[in-house]
Amino acid sequence: LLQAAMAAPSAGNRKPWHFVVVTDAQTRVELAAAHPYARMLPQAPLCLVPCGQPSLAYPGTPDFWVQDLAAACENVLLAAVGLGLGGVWCGVYPIAERVQAIRGILSIPEDIVTFAFLAIGHPAEQREPRTQYDAKRVHFERW
Repeated sequence: LLQAAMAAPSAGNRKPWHFVVVTDAQTRVELAAAHPYARMLPQAPLCLVPCGQPSLAYPGTPDFWVQDLAAACENVLLAAVGLGLGGVWCGVYPIAERVQAIRGILSIPEDIVTFAFLAIGHPAEQREPRTQYDAKRVHFERW
C-alpha cells in the first residue's frame, strides 16, 4: 500500500508526503475519537495517516502538496481493493481542530500537516461496483 502511495505523481516530483502507520488498537480508538466520521477506525486493523510537508511543495505553488497527497491517498485505496481489502478516506486537512488533535495524538512535528485517515481492513459487506457517472457534468471541447 505504501509503495502504491509513493508511486503517485507529485508536482516537480517533490514527494511532500510522510505516512504514519497505526496498528495499535488504543491509538486507533483515540484517532476515532478525534474525528466525527471515523467510527470504523477501531475495527480496522490498519490506519494510514498521510501527512504533508508543505515546505517540500513545488516552488511557487505552496498548495500543490494537497494535490500530491490526494493522489497518494487514491493510490492507496485502489491498491487496497486490488488486494481484496476495503478502505475508507476520512478527511482531516483543512479542518484545523482535526489537524491539531491528530498532531497531538501521533506526536507529529509542527511543520507537518496531518492530511487524512485511511482506514484499511476487510470490508464488513460486499457491494456491487457502482458508478456515479453523470453525463451532465461532462463537457466536450468547451463548456
